[in-house]
Amino acid sequence: MNLNELSDNDGAVKKRKRAGRGIGSGLGKTAGRGMKGQKSRSGVSLVGFEGGQMPLYRRLPKRGFTKPNRSRYQELTLGRLQIAIDAGKIDAKAEITEDVLAAAGVIRRKLDGVRLIGSGELSAKVQLNVTGATKSAAAAVEKAGGTITVRPAPEPVESKKRRHKGKKAAPAAEASAPEAAADEGDAASTEDAE
Repeated sequence: MNLNELSDNDGAVKKRKRAGRGIGSGLGKTAGRGMKGQKSRSGVSLVGFEGGQMPLYRRLPKRGFTKPNRSRYQELTLGRLQIAIDAGKIDAKAEITEDVLAAAGVIRRKLDGVRLIGSGELSAKVQLNVTGATKSAAAAVEKAGGTITVRPAPEPVESKKRRHKGKKAAPAAEASAPEAAADEGDAASTEDAE
């Protein structure tokens, strides 16, 4: 038997049906979509539609909210930090800051700060300066003989409305100062005239 003589068993390979290719194909005209109506069209999504009744996801109450100016932290595990030290990307004897981590490629970006996570093992004695750390991560650093300094997170940026109000208020205050000076000058000239 040669390779060109090999073939599948009868019925193993079946040609797919091509819809909308004429009456003789068995799937012509409506192409298996029935008659008319919304469901026979493409691009229709009826997920969660309950026939006009108020759907379940709208009947249930809303809970909580998402803080718009929340802080986002870049997470760093102990294991990843140890791998970077072993690879020589970071000098364990010098202070390790967020800028050092970003420059070494250990983290992609600082975001609003770096938070140390306690997964993995740390054997090197390091001096860390980060925005946040879990209790287990801080304990692991101290157990290895190192120190960790957790600096306060930056204050969240104020909303646009507040910033715009502040900007508009400042010129008004500056404009009022010359007017007050002009009033004082008028009063002085009046006194001189008397």
